[in-house]
Amino acid sequence: MSKVIKQMEMEALRQTFQGVRDLVVLSIQGMSSQGEYTFRAALRKKKIRVQVVKNSLTRRVLGELGIQVGADSPYWQRPTALAWGANSIAELSREIEGELKHPKHGPLYKSKEGRPFVSIKGAIADGQPVTFEQATRMPTRPEAIARVVGLALSPAARLVSQIRGPGSMVLGQIKSLKDREDKQEQGAEAAPAAPAPAS
Repeated sequence: MSKVIKQMEMEALRQTFQGVRDLVVLSIQGMSSQGEYTFRAALRKKKIRVQVVKNSLTRRVLGELGIQVGADSPYWQRPTALAWGANSIAELSREIEGELKHPKHGPLYKSKEGRPFVSIKGAIADGQPVTFEQATRMPTRPEAIARVVGLALSPAARLVSQIRGPGSMVLGQIKSLKDREDKQEQGAEAAPAAPAPAS
């Protein structure tokens, strides 16, 4: 490959992956054109793109973009395809995993003997290599926001309960004293008047 073509390919990769921080690294080998079309189309509907890349050029471009994956990493063994999109690495990973296990499409992604045509090498979360299992367990954006809101509201709820606790105890004691006084007054009113002394 000539130096000019390499430079053009690297420039295209720079433009494609500029600003991308979350990726799933795949290897797609032996899949039929129908299977590959189905896989890409299903992910495209979920705003996920898949691109087969040249390992050496992609490693250099990603390194320039601040994503350091070593040359000896298993990510660069065998042919490589990168998937990116969705709102987070967790959502991206879960969508890919779900598509590979899809009851209708799943058989297209395996040979007759059951060997998968798509193997997952790993993931890159916010520019750092992680295992695919770690990526699927990370919270999605809405889950992370809900967790932060829950953590922020938890101390406030505890504070309110601590403020209300003693107040409700005092209120309960005042109410029981008032009830006791009311009973004593009712008892005094209900008691028959003493007979007047005879004159």
